[in-house]
Amino acid sequence: MADDHIRYDILAQEALRGVMRKVLGEVARTGLPGNHHFFITFLTGAPGVRVSSRLRERYPEQMTIVLQYQYWDLKVTDTGFEVGLSFSDVPEKLEVPFAAVRGFYDPSVNFELEFDVKAEAPVQAAPDAAAPQPQPAPAKLPGTPRKPESAKKPAPAAKEKAPAATEEGAKGAEVVSLDAFRKK
Repeated sequence: MADDHIRYDILAQEALRGVMRKVLGEVARTGLPGNHHFFITFLTGAPGVRVSSRLRERYPEQMTIVLQYQYWDLKVTDTGFEVGLSFSDVPEKLEVPFAAVRGFYDPSVNFELEFDVKAEAPVQAAPDAAAPQPQPAPAKLPGTPRKPESAKKPAPAAKEKAPAATEEGAKGAEVVSLDAFRKK
């Protein structure tokens, strides 16, 4: 097979991150429309990620945040976003570069983007945080929008507070099929 000197894989990743950037930018300006809400998974040890030491200790490799009912000060730049969220009734500010995001999912319309995030050497963390080793991204076709497997993401119950963060494989975590919430 011929060498890809143009690097279409990188160009596709950048274009799909642009979709996420545009959506978050619009939400920062006007709020969440309709039933839209987002699960955003990112590597906590990736360069440029800023979370408190408490959160980094609890989520040493990656975390998933939910932007739905209780978030504030969402700001979007060309390179990333920052947002305020509450974790166990403690307000936190998170700064996440788009390059650290592994997944973006809007369950209201069953839309998902997965990104190939390269694991890099540990970086110097913020003064109040420890720098963990990021876990490598799964081998998949990077940045492809697709319908997710039904048991892949937990779905918050209607009109209840969604959890601010979840961790894949956490003790006591329950996988809920999205089919349970579909109208028949």
